[in-house]
Amino acid sequence: MAELTLSNATIVDGSAGAPFAGDVVVRGSRIHGIEPPGTAHHGEVIDCSGALLAPGFIDIHSHSDLTLLLDPRARSAIHQGVTLEVIGNCGHGCAPLADIDTARLAMYGPIPGEGYFSWSSMAEYFDRLAAAAPAVNVVALVPNGQLRLATLGRAMRAADAAEQAAMRKALEASLEAGAWGLSTGLEYAQESATATTEIDALCAIVERRDGLYATHTRHRDHRALAAIDEAIGTAQRTGVRLQISHITPRSGYDDARRALDRVDAAHAAGVDVGFDMHTRLHGFTHLRNLLPLPLQQGTPDELRRRLAEPAVCEAIRAHPNLIAGVGDWAKVTVIDSIARPECNGRTLAAIGECEGTDGHAAAIGILRADAQHLDRPMVLLATYTEPMQRLTFEHPACIPGSDATTLAPDGVLAGETFHGAYTWAAWFLRSMVRETGALTLSEGIRRLTSMPAERLGLADRGRIARGHRADIAVLDWERYGERGTLAAPSQLARGIRHLFVNGVATLRDGVETGQRAGEVIRR
Repeated sequence: MAELTLSNATIVDGSAGAPFAGDVVVRGSRIHGIEPPGTAHHGEVIDCSGALLAPGFIDIHSHSDLTLLLDPRARSAIHQGVTLEVIGNCGHGCAPLADIDTARLAMYGPIPGEGYFSWSSMAEYFDRLAAAAPAVNVVALVPNGQLRLATLGRAMRAADAAEQAAMRKALEASLEAGAWGLSTGLEYAQESATATTEIDALCAIVERRDGLYATHTRHRDHRALAAIDEAIGTAQRTGVRLQISHITPRSGYDDARRALDRVDAAHAAGVDVGFDMHTRLHGFTHLRNLLPLPLQQGTPDELRRRLAEPAVCEAIRAHPNLIAGVGDWAKVTVIDSIARPECNGRTLAAIGECEGTDGHAAAIGILRADAQHLDRPMVLLATYTEPMQRLTFEHPACIPGSDATTLAPDGVLAGETFHGAYTWAAWFLRSMVRETGALTLSEGIRRLTSMPAERLGLADRGRIARGHRADIAVLDWERYGERGTLAAPSQLARGIRHLFVNGVATLRDGVETGQRAGEVIRR
């Protein structure tokens, strides 16, 4: 069994304890021991003088379900020190699937043609993902959006008794295949009609297996607090462990504070509730989420004709959705329109003003032009402030996450954009620890390592400790940080000296080795 010594490092072990000097000995895929600095000489010795050694970072809220198949190198992640991602969030994911044209409504990333999807069940998806040999470890939740799309299609209504039974059966099978819990994306059209009783029935199944329920709540605007109450109510009734996804409401600082107060009150009442937050000051989603599900089907020509009808446009205007819910088209910026590239980087308010109309009509015009590739146009929703962000991250229960997909500036994903993908962990440690001091170094590392591991129930990850998996990041602390910006997001972070995934070197001296040792971790 291969041995390796990471010598003379400053170790931040994930426990929130003080950093200390030491040597870390790796044997095979696990940490074999921790010895005094400069004393261990097992196998190859790598001098880590002047560097921090920490557990690999865990992304508790990722949308890399598809992009890890398309490009398993996960370059945007590994260059930040990420060694594990939790996929299947917000009700989005790649399994279970029925009709791919419908399933694509709950996926992120550039979606290949129908022939690409050779699986339907979660077990088959796990096999396909494992065969792709991702560079990072993967834990998956079962996406409720796909459960509903596979059962109800595009129908926007509550499920009947037979449909609920079918979804419960699919959830059971997915959990049996190794999924770690359930996620919902109740603000999206494919899930907005989901009844609370339906969620409770699914969560009761998750609770019996001690799984995690992660929810993108039903509303995140001025109704956000009621939506958080709904999620907490499900946890109270079913006993399920609750993770509120990207908790900060879009309705201002006072509601952000009230949201955190609700978590504190629930926790004090004995409810097992946690939450996460992405590191952007904006949301990021598909422009097509402006449309009700039935309007998103058909050929591109059919869609163009439909979106040119005044009655249809008025029906869309009346449709509640997470984009119009922002309430100000000057806060909605268009990204990645193919047919209307002149709109990219501009707000819908500005586009509408130039066209002599309003932001809603401008959005419909872009969707009509991009009907052939409706998945492509995205929007930035400028809804958060730095005080809201800091308030959330300073809360002791907050875990940072990317809320993004793994990407690469080259290869099949070159040109793809998902804000936060290249920056989230690097921004968090640079901003919240090194520059503002809002969190200590040890606490900042804990938020990225042992805290998400414990939330998930991963007993042997997230710590530098004997017997734990050798997911290890060695970083140059003063150099470590993001390079991606709002204008140029797709730039690899800097400062990771070495990265080991299950004991295998993924980065050596900042250079990718080509070795990918990530595992699909089945529960």
